[in-house]
Amino acid sequence: MAELKTKPNDEDPRAFLEALEDENKRKDALALLEMMQEISGCAPKMWGSAIIGFGSYHYQYESGREGDWFIAGFSPRKQNLALYIMSGFDRYNELLQKLGKHKTGKSCLYIKHLSEVNPEVLYKLVETSYRRMEEKYKS
Repeated sequence: MAELKTKPNDEDPRAFLEALEDENKRKDALALLEMMQEISGCAPKMWGSAIIGFGSYHYQYESGREGDWFIAGFSPRKQNLALYIMSGFDRYNELLQKLGKHKTGKSCLYIKHLSEVNPEVLYKLVETSYRRMEEKYKS
């Protein structure tokens, strides 16, 4: 079975974000760092070279594959900010309609600039997802 390549490490998340060349992306990413830290109550942790995660859970699929992953996280990518909403989006249609300009993938919320979304709705979306994952995987 293939081993997961993206793992937590000891790199400094704030230093990673401070080194971003794009001033707007850096400002947005630092705001996400503060928001997710407030929601989770956890210190940020680098996962791989470009993802910042908060909290963690252990999963195991029916296939037997298992591992550890963060409960919420984000990555300041070149094209957009990718927020990892690990509970998926099935239950969040109403929030997504009120969010503002965004795109979604299976568990990723893509936002070009934080100024294009409603900050209260974004907070609620991340917070609700975080709490659902905490509840689902509590030991």
